[in-house]
Amino acid sequence: MTRHAHVTADAVTVRLGGQLIVDEVSFHVDAGEWLTIIGPNGAGKSTLLAAVAGLIPADGDVRVGGRSLAELPRRVRARALALVAQRPTQPPGMAVLDYVLLGRTPHMRPLGRESRHDVDIAASVCDRLDIGGFLDRDLDTLSGGERQRVFLARALTQLSGTPDGLLMLDEPTSALDIGHQQEVLELVEQLRVDDGLTVVSTMHDLSIAGEYADRMLLLSRGRVAATGTPSEVLTEDALELHYGATVRVVESEWGPIVVPARRAGGTRGPTT
Repeated sequence: MTRHAHVTADAVTVRLGGQLIVDEVSFHVDAGEWLTIIGPNGAGKSTLLAAVAGLIPADGDVRVGGRSLAELPRRVRARALALVAQRPTQPPGMAVLDYVLLGRTPHMRPLGRESRHDVDIAASVCDRLDIGGFLDRDLDTLSGGERQRVFLARALTQLSGTPDGLLMLDEPTSALDIGHQQEVLELVEQLRVDDGLTVVSTMHDLSIAGEYADRMLLLSRGRVAATGTPSEVLTEDALELHYGATVRVVESEWGPIVVPARRAGGTRGPTT
């Protein structure tokens, strides 16, 4: 089956405070595909994601499903894509259900309240993500892995009713231990398969990124340094050049695994 390009970014450029952060970045993501953006600290990954989501001013053109985001009303745009920020705002004392219901805002009438239908959608999404038993709990009382599920639930509630939704994730595993990292990414993968979501994420852990992404984009100093499959992007030479890191790349069943390696000539401390 031939896929069509669901997301296209053409020469996206962002300047913040007069400084060039993202420099004419272009890419496409096919419908149902998972693209992960990687790069060293300060490369512009989160800024690029925010620009594609239309959250910050940017030059260039971004299209989702063939429609230019710049030409879409904000509410229509919010029903087409949802971004889970790296550190989402968590209103103090807010219950899980109330937080997830915020995702229904683009579907409500201006100044309107959520309907029974909205509540049912939010509760159903929470059940799918195995947080249905937490609806009355304060968000602050949940563990990191549980909160990440709640953040995903809000995004999926926002996309509910939208075919071919775009889910954007900014460092979705940055605050989680390895067990919860796997849990969240397996959940995103299952949702992608079940709901036909297109996923664009940024990730710091290269090995985990390589196992889940269909394609990767390496960003360096605000520009595209490499793009392709994980095996094509995660090479020892590229990571040394752009990260300044000495690594070994080992192919596994699910993708390349990046292992830090000590530099030649290093010293080892005394052993006992």
